[in-house]
Amino acid sequence: MQPKKDIRETLLFVAWATSVIAMFGSLYFSEILQFEPCELCWYQRILMYPLVIILGIAVIKKDYRIAFYSMIMSGIGFFTSLYHYSLQKVPFMADHAISCGRVPCTSQYINWFGFITIPFLALTAFTIIFIISYFICKRNKEAE
Repeated sequence: MQPKKDIRETLLFVAWATSVIAMFGSLYFSEILQFEPCELCWYQRILMYPLVIILGIAVIKKDYRIAFYSMIMSGIGFFTSLYHYSLQKVPFMADHAISCGRVPCTSQYINWFGFITIPFLALTAFTIIFIISYFICKRNKEAE
């Protein structure tokens, strides 16, 4: 009989897999499809890419304490993505957006189903990682 697997291990792996998919997705858009990222896209990458490394190491070492830090990083990424998505989809925000480089942050390379844009995909990934990290933190407190 196998010992019971800790749910935190599975949750940590799902958070890591989400960050990996988000990283490769952003690289696909920029390197394969040649979509030049705007400044806010770079900030979202700055917050997502380290999550791949720290969550990957945490999965290998079964270090569930990392969830606190991934929750902070994904929370900041959530608000960055939400702001970026608002610039694209809320007319008032788009009309008053400042120019942020060669590529305006209001541009939409993709617009699937009328609402799925690249910042929306990042927002979804940051939300998943944040929620999973929250549940891992909650389980950590119960395990103490």
